[in-house]
Order: sequence, then structure tokens, then C-alpha cells
Amino acid sequence: MAPTDARSVLNMIKEQGIQMVDFKFTDLPGTWQHFTVPAVMLSEDDFMDGLGFDGSSIRGFQAINESDMLVFPDPTTAIVDPACSVPTLSLICDIRDPLTGHEYSRDPRFVARKAEKYLAESGIADTAYFGPEAEFFLFSSARFEQNTYSGYYFLDSDEGTWNSGKDGATGYKPRPKEGYFPVPPTDSLQDVRSQIVLKMIEAGIDVEVHHHEVATAGQCEIDMKFKPLVKMADQLMTYKYIVRTAAKQLGYTATFMPKPLFGDNGSGMHVHQSLWKGGQPLFYDESKYALLSDTARYYIGGILKHAPALLAICAPTTNSYRRLVPGFEAPINLVYSQRNRSAAVRIPTYSSSPKARRIEFRAPDPTANPYLAFSAMLMAGLDGIKNKIEPPSPIDEDIYELSPAEKAHVRGTPGTLAEALDALEEDNAFLLAGNVFTEDLIAAYIDYKRSKELVQVALRPHPYEFYLYFDA
Repeated sequence: MAPTDARSVLNMIKEQGIQMVDFKFTDLPGTWQHFTVPAVMLSEDDFMDGLGFDGSSIRGFQAINESDMLVFPDPTTAIVDPACSVPTLSLICDIRDPLTGHEYSRDPRFVARKAEKYLAESGIADTAYFGPEAEFFLFSSARFEQNTYSGYYFLDSDEGTWNSGKDGATGYKPRPKEGYFPVPPTDSLQDVRSQIVLKMIEAGIDVEVHHHEVATAGQCEIDMKFKPLVKMADQLMTYKYIVRTAAKQLGYTATFMPKPLFGDNGSGMHVHQSLWKGGQPLFYDESKYALLSDTARYYIGGILKHAPALLAICAPTTNSYRRLVPGFEAPINLVYSQRNRSAAVRIPTYSSSPKARRIEFRAPDPTANPYLAFSAMLMAGLDGIKNKIEPPSPIDEDIYELSPAEKAHVRGTPGTLAEALDALEEDNAFLLAGNVFTEDLIAAYIDYKRSKELVQVALRPHPYEFYLYFDA
């Protein structure tokens, strides 16, 4: 049985011979940070009083003159860390200010907990389920460099189609865009993914399926069973941690970058979502289009209306917009449809069960901070429900094949991170409802993205510019 309080965590440590305790928390961009103490040093008081750390050294957090912060471990998150050879207990933490005792406004997990509370207080529903499909690549080599006089990246994979002519090659390389569902030996990563899945199961993650994805050179997907918002955000952080650490142990390197390869499919994170109340699903109506209730349709309306602002959080990197490109098979069309993967919101139709009725927002990618991304999507959906926002009429045709005149009425996603951040700056009132997000957090997030990512990428020459302009 999973621990529920400090005493049960200490019992778990004793019963399982735990030697180290690791405290994990998430920075503003969405990367896990951690520190570790010997298990004999952990006491019940640590769960009540917290443990200190330097908040000024964490991205998007405190200034140096206000750096002292506290982490408070959540006993319900305790697992034996599957990546450590020394028996180590892993605990996910919340963050507080030691002077005020208040929970920290820029703690992404706090935002997610407030989003769940806001949902319950709204009376609309009591549970929001999320099911992300986080795609990733497993490369055998990843080298990159950027300095004053040079810049390059070099990725390699034994599975890459470009290695089909290499000395000693044995064939069985997935051709570009033909990596979806081939059996071994073309799918060379079957056992690798299975070993990663076993690590996830060991960590308490309910895994539904794993498979090769569309791109050549090791694109993969492992899907988890849906969970409530905070639980799934915790789980996705654990998922990414296990993918990276297990891949390294098995001789690979994993990346969740949306577009590491030119000319082949990128990695998205399609996010399935549904609302429930009193154990009953709210998105089903057998008499309506795609078996969707009015509640579900308005939820979609909110997602599509606020999509440009959402993507600053849900597709949050400059690289995200190498994937979200018009004219290619990218989910940039801000419409909804049943079964149609060319729409930004798809309604899966594998089952007609009321419990299976959900929406799938296809524009996000796995570089997103899950606590912020899931919360932002929920807030957009609730705004749609409260204001009865009607989405554009569904389009069941292949949108990529529509004529220019037919496409003219279809809104698209932002073309760059800069556009998405501008949209978030203009459209964030729906996030501030219930004080779920705060103006402080949104301002800090936008500033970080602009100063640490946008400007830094813009300052550096791109390798392709030399091809275009060296002889100009």
C-alpha cells in the first residue's frame, strides 16, 4: 500500500532497507530539481517543517536577496527510485516561503493543485482526467556545440535510414515517415521500450501500451492510463525521468525535443482530457455530434479560443514551432473533428462508451511543464463552459487537402514562440480566475522565455544561413 503520511513513509524506509531519500521539485520551465539526504536523517518533523534550499539558483524562482525557500515532501508520492543502484526513496515536494509560511506562487505543482480546487469549487465537475501521449527519440549519439565561431548538432541512431549504406549495415532501417508499428527487426527498440516500461511499472505508473512512432531513428511512444490532473503531472515528470535514466543505462540518449530531425515527424504530446462529477462522465451525449455533450463542446470552444496563449505554455520552446509548421502534417488547424488527426482537437472514436468520451488536444509537446500545461488547458476549457463559447463548426475532411478558399476560414496556431508569448501577454485573464495562475508567475514565465530562450536563439547564426548567404 502506498504511504499516506510521514509515519508510513518512515515505515517504508525501514521495511525496504532504504538508504537515501531524494527530494524532487519542478522549476518554472518544467525540469526536475533534487537533493538527497541519508535516510537516517529523515524525521516526521521534516514533513511538517520542510527542508531548506537556495531558490535563487532555480530557474524562474527567487532573486538572490530572497533566496531561502523550503520544500515540503508529499508522502503520497513516495516511490523507490527505479534509476538508483543505492536504495533510494523519491518524494515529490511542494514549495513554501519560510518567512510567510505561504505556498509559493511560482511553484508549478501549487498551480496544479489550485486548478483542481478551482474545478471543484466551480460546481461544474469534481475531477479532470488527463492522458498525455509523450513522444520521444532514442538516439545512440547526440553531440552539439555552440560558441563564438562554430555551431552544430550531430545526432545518430543505428536505426536511422541514413545508416542503411554504412559498412556492416544489415538493412531493416525504418524509412522516413514509415516507423509506425513495424515489427522487429525493423523496430529495433522493442526490448528497450519494454525495459523502460518495466521501470515505469516498478514506479507505480499504469502503462497501457508502447510502440515505435512514425519517424525513423528511434522515435517512440509509451502511453499511460489517464489520471487526475496533479497525479498525472507528477506521473509525467516521473515518466520523463525514467525514460532518460533507463535509456542512458541501456546505451541510448533520450530527447523530448519536438523537432530534433529535419524532414521527418516531430514529437508531440497529444493530451486527452475529460471532466467527471460524482463518478459520472460529463462529456457524453448520445444525441450530439461525435457523442459530445454541450459541456464538452464548450470546453473545446475555450481550448480553441485561447489556443494561441495556451501554446506559450503547452508548446513552450523555439523548437516547438519547427513542428507546428503550416503545410505539413502538424496539428495547427484550430478546429475540432471526430477521428480527424489534421484538426487541433480530435474526438477519439475507438469506443462509444460514455466513459471513453474525451477530447484530444494535439498541439502540445512534451517540453511543456505538465503542471502548468494541464492547468492552463483546464482553465481554458472551464472558461469555455462558463461562457458557453461555441467552437468553429467541426471539419471532418482532411484539412491539409482543402482548397485555399476553404482553408481561409480556419484559424491557425502561432508560427513562433514569440507570437505565442505575445498572445499569452494579451490573453491571460482566463488563467487568473480563482487565483490559479498569478500575474507574478505569468510575468516571470514570459520574461524567462524571452530573455533566456528567444533572445539567445535569435543572437546566434543558424547553420543554414551559411548555405543561403555565405556567397551573397
